[in-house]
Amino acid sequence: MARRPRNPKVLAIVLAGGEGKRLMPLTADRAKPAVPFGGIYRLIDFALSNVVNSGFLKVVVLTQYKSHSLDRHITKTWRMSNMLGNYIAPVPAQQRVGKRWYLGSADAIFQSLNLVNDEKPDIVVVVGADHVYRMDFSHMVAQHIESGAGATVAAIRQPIELADQFGVIDIDPADPRRIRAFLEKPKDPVGLPDAPHEVLASMGNYVFDTDALVDAVTRDADEEDTKHDMGGDIVPDFVSRGEAGVYDFKDNDVPGSTDRDRDYWRDVGTLDSYYDAHMELVSVYPVFNLYNYDWAIYTDYGPHPPAKFVHGWHGRIGHAVNSSVSPGVVVSGAMVENSVLSPGCYVHSWSTVSDSVLLDGVQVGRHAVVRRAIVDKNVVIPDNARIGMDPEEDRARGLSVTDSGLVVIGKGQVVPG
Repeated sequence: MARRPRNPKVLAIVLAGGEGKRLMPLTADRAKPAVPFGGIYRLIDFALSNVVNSGFLKVVVLTQYKSHSLDRHITKTWRMSNMLGNYIAPVPAQQRVGKRWYLGSADAIFQSLNLVNDEKPDIVVVVGADHVYRMDFSHMVAQHIESGAGATVAAIRQPIELADQFGVIDIDPADPRRIRAFLEKPKDPVGLPDAPHEVLASMGNYVFDTDALVDAVTRDADEEDTKHDMGGDIVPDFVSRGEAGVYDFKDNDVPGSTDRDRDYWRDVGTLDSYYDAHMELVSVYPVFNLYNYDWAIYTDYGPHPPAKFVHGWHGRIGHAVNSSVSPGVVVSGAMVENSVLSPGCYVHSWSTVSDSVLLDGVQVGRHAVVRRAIVDKNVVIPDNARIGMDPEEDRARGLSVTDSGLVVIGKGQVVPG
């Protein structure tokens, strides 16, 4: 193996081509990484903020599914210093190796090896684009270089009873930083030596020696019995050759983090998990702290004015409690509670919004009630409407309702009065 430089040249690749079927209807008109989150952000802002804050300023974002809003957001928001040669570039599927789209995450990298060849990095950091968390990848890169592994997988500790929901990393007891086996949703896992009640679950973030990554995805492209997936095929290949290391997320100390949010990581791939993550934001003591200015989450929410609360007499009081209210929101003589309101929302008089997530430009009519709902962009809730009060009534009006009773209204969907 070639000697590694102490200050390696790093290229970050963000995998952002996901369709996000389990988030329908939020992904009916956009890629999963472009789904709004937390009022002013998009999901991809968390991955990009982590990469940039880690000091890695040459970044390519591989996109594919309904990527226009994602490409537009990256282009408008994520501008780096051209003078210093830094960039964040959205790269759509280019069909460089044949007339086909990406077959999987490994194939996405294989079809984009021209980006690696142009940059000539020593190390490639590969991250997903649809999780909510903070992580300093420079720590992981440092461990990777020290370990001598060809690949390093980031892992988070999870209760052993949830092992069948994740790709689980079985470590070598003699060397806890080495992966002995990679188990896909195991039914009878073995707990960690220092925590028998926990397992290490893959976070979908990786660090590779460039030559090792190029070799692995190239060989995978020639295989027929493969899903061309980073976690399902490439990592097991490194494991089988004894070249895979693991990075324990608990060791990642991000500036400004606290004991409460240091290990926070959420896969918001379902409607209920997406909703639950929002409710964690608006708790009195948020589990995930958006107010950590030492490791900011960057975004751009446009030219919106400050939020405004109007009317305050005879029971017509505009107010919000235990809520996150974005710029451009107007709460006019209405009550908002335990909710997230995105830019440009307007909540009209005598209406009530509770335990809900409203995306950009939602209009809530007078005397309307919105309860335990996710309402996508530009939806108009008519006067006197009742959302989230009766699941059968909501279904009858063509609205999506999850098994837990959460109501989801798609982008621009017309809500019957």
